[in-house]
Amino acid sequence: MVPVNDVRGQVSAVRRRGVVDALRRGAVPEQGLDLLATGLDRFTPALDEELETVAGGGSVFKAVRGEYGSGKTFFTRWLAERGKARGFAVCEIQVSENETPLHKLETVYRRLIERLTTAAFPPSALQQVVDGWFYALEEDALADGVAEDALADAVDRLMSARLAEVSRHAPAFAAALRGYRQALEAGDDTSAAAVLAWLGGQPHVSAAARKAAGVRGDLDHFGALGFLQGLLTVLRDTGHAGLVVVLDEVETLQRVRSDARDKALNALRQLIDEVHSGRFPGLYLVITGTPAFYDGPQGVQRLAPLAQRLATDFSTDPRFDNPRAVQIRLPGFTGERLVQLGLKVRDLYAAGAGDPVRIREVADEAYIGDLAKAVGGHLGGKVGVAPRIFLKKLVGDVLDRIDQFEEFDPRIHYQLTVSRNELTDVERNAAAADDIALEL
Repeated sequence: MVPVNDVRGQVSAVRRRGVVDALRRGAVPEQGLDLLATGLDRFTPALDEELETVAGGGSVFKAVRGEYGSGKTFFTRWLAERGKARGFAVCEIQVSENETPLHKLETVYRRLIERLTTAAFPPSALQQVVDGWFYALEEDALADGVAEDALADAVDRLMSARLAEVSRHAPAFAAALRGYRQALEAGDDTSAAAVLAWLGGQPHVSAAARKAAGVRGDLDHFGALGFLQGLLTVLRDTGHAGLVVVLDEVETLQRVRSDARDKALNALRQLIDEVHSGRFPGLYLVITGTPAFYDGPQGVQRLAPLAQRLATDFSTDPRFDNPRAVQIRLPGFTGERLVQLGLKVRDLYAAGAGDPVRIREVADEAYIGDLAKAVGGHLGGKVGVAPRIFLKKLVGDVLDRIDQFEEFDPRIHYQLTVSRNELTDVERNAAAADDIALEL
């Protein structure tokens, strides 16, 4: 374990390497985002309060607002990581017209299950969660004094009692759980896997497996809401605090056909109402979008009831934005925040380098400031879209070379070049030319 400046506690080599490797690829790390968070302290108390509310049996809906490059994906993964540390299961879903259309909630539920993860299990964690639930039911039955030979019936009664409310809306959920357990007890692993796939919303499950479990057809839009309710019950009974679900890039709805867009906006309105009605205890639902999505005619404003539910006043000084509001805006990166982020990354990298002192001395604050300014200059001075490519260059082009070559000095031996083919569409639009060499 190696200490890292400005990072609480100790950071394992595996965790540090995962973060650095992701930055080198130009990607947002899947884990370890607390090591990089800058400027998010103002949100922490309110978000932690909301997570506590959800852990106590409540439910929360949150809309995150920010321009492209403002760090929405980083923010939601950071929030999900905070949730996971508190015992939540988490899931991030990319909304898209072809892969995950928002107006088809059965598809959204299927993606949720495919990406479901917990602190102990990677995606998809459904089987581990369900197996853990049956184990918990058995333990509860035994604790009540049930004999071994009566355990199966006792577990069945407990399962029916725990899922009574869910069964009112989605009786097939409980039936599939029973079918899964029966297949396991019969040693039929193939049928058990098929029933579990059906429980996860997968289409085209064999008719024989569905018949054996007492279920039929495929999951539909309305059934998906009942299945989500059932999943939350199972998660709670297995000791999880709740479920954090992120619907990322919801602004893509603006580019779909008008009929599909209207259906998706209404589905979003329905989800918000269900969350606020208390139907989903243990759910923290987050969406992300650009200001154009929330304020423009092709987004939220197209459906008046949805616009009313998300209405938040952003006309005041951003310093006094309310983190408890239903919609929050990310401030975006400034030059100062970009340098702070660069310093955090440098110190994290140095903690695992062969010569940490040399890393900090050669890539000092002044150099990191110059690099941040140069990258921002290439992107038309739009610092807000610079973090990804800035960190990619800092790690892959500068810190790696300082670590590997004793004579390397970035001020002498490195000239920043940014090619259009390594930029995202947003970054490319901000860039002034195809390939620019900038002096540092």
